[in-house]
Amino acid sequence: MKQRGNTMSEKKKVWAGSLPIGGGARVSVQSMTNTDTRDTAATLEQIKALAAAGCDLVRISVYDRACAGAVRTLADRSPVPLCADIHFDHRLAIASMENGIQKLRINPGNIGNAENVRRVADCARAHRIPIRIGVNSGSLEKDILDKEGGVTAKGMVESALRHIRMLEEAHFDDIVISLKASSVPLTVEAYRLMDRLCGYPLHLGVTEAGLPGQGTVKSAIGIGALLLDGIGDTVRVSLTGDPIHEPEAALSILRALNLRQGIEFISCPTCGRTQIDVAGIARRLTKEFGNVETPVTVAVMGCVVNGPGEARGADIALCGGKDCGALYIKGQFTKKLEGDLAEAMARAVREYLDDVR
Repeated sequence: MKQRGNTMSEKKKVWAGSLPIGGGARVSVQSMTNTDTRDTAATLEQIKALAAAGCDLVRISVYDRACAGAVRTLADRSPVPLCADIHFDHRLAIASMENGIQKLRINPGNIGNAENVRRVADCARAHRIPIRIGVNSGSLEKDILDKEGGVTAKGMVESALRHIRMLEEAHFDDIVISLKASSVPLTVEAYRLMDRLCGYPLHLGVTEAGLPGQGTVKSAIGIGALLLDGIGDTVRVSLTGDPIHEPEAALSILRALNLRQGIEFISCPTCGRTQIDVAGIARRLTKEFGNVETPVTVAVMGCVVNGPGEARGADIALCGGKDCGALYIKGQFTKKLEGDLAEAMARAVREYLDDVR
């Protein structure tokens, strides 16, 4: 795995408000609202929920002048920086920036002529707002599709480079790049190629991944493979439905790769020997402590086969018995737990966190 921060993997740093992207900054988590942006109350409620779930930045759709007008209220009240997703109309990009948006997502090629691109770039430079060029496999230019004989990683990169040149010719280089496909292999290939060709930070994601479950798996494979290569500066797990599931999935990926600190939960798959509710206990602990950023390992094991072994490597562990469990702290047996084991373990985790904070 390429080490983050070395000269091979480190990208140019840009700032979305107070959030650094690239340049050795930690990998940030993004999501996107699916409310009507013009409904500022509903949109702000969703933004705040996403921030509480772990988002560092939230993207909103700006598709008409009313949306652009709503940006002022949303940007002023949001707990995290906001990104405006804009297509076709450069005036909406400019209005969003003037109303306080902290990042743009556009494709320079679909907002009009070079003069429109220059106007957007000049406004972004004046307000110190980065621009993400978002290339999707489903919207490549016709000439690239004709030349490549369809969608290819090379064609996606060519499209991105074309858009980059438009901004650079307008003397703008606070740029972030994404190259998303619904195909995991195609997505990974495109990002690996782009990583070798440019020094701009990369926003990772598998687009249109699907519902939580299959979509989470696809995203974890694609995003995880790239992060293991040291590629990627910010991520979004794109899932159909309520976006609240996206930051949880993204943080799980980052924690699995030791790119974010937090509680690592270990629980056995259970077998016929199990006589405690391993799944219920694990769910309770995950729900209560899933957003804790203190690096702690918590294990819930169903029986004595692997339980004591896992307990030796965990900070806090429960090894199940017959309707009871043995509590281990730092590998040492502490006491026998009975009754509501989920509550007893939650109490043990709380006490441990109080001691180490």
